[in-house]
Amino acid sequence: MQIICDTHIPLFWANAPSRLSRSAAAALEKGRQDGQLAIADISLWEIALLHERGRLRLPDDVAAVEYLSHLLQALRLNVLPITANIAVLSRSSLFQHGDPADRLIAATALHGGWPLITADEMLRALPDLHCIW
Repeated sequence: MQIICDTHIPLFWANAPSRLSRSAAAALEKGRQDGQLAIADISLWEIALLHERGRLRLPDDVAAVEYLSHLLQALRLNVLPITANIAVLSRSSLFQHGDPADRLIAATALHGGWPLITADEMLRALPDLHCIW
């Protein structure tokens, strides 16, 4: 079974592992070992945006695309596309969350029936979404 990672989860893993809860760290490691971790494609855009806005600092000799590629490889992350079903689900009344990227990430997990590793309290409050934190 896939385990979906919210955007901040790979960043915590790479840059601030102490920010991960025990449950999140354990699920992340098990998913990594089993090759079952995934990320919604919108998360790649969010990480690039964080870098562009200076909220994700990389060493001078590391390009953003190289950082993303290494992160995907190190965690063995499968990148899941936005499908028509996910797009429509993300706009449903299930979501009170205003952030379109978070809605797409949660909709990806919901559509697949997969758990989502997230620290986001608004996403964790969704009754139909199985969250790990």
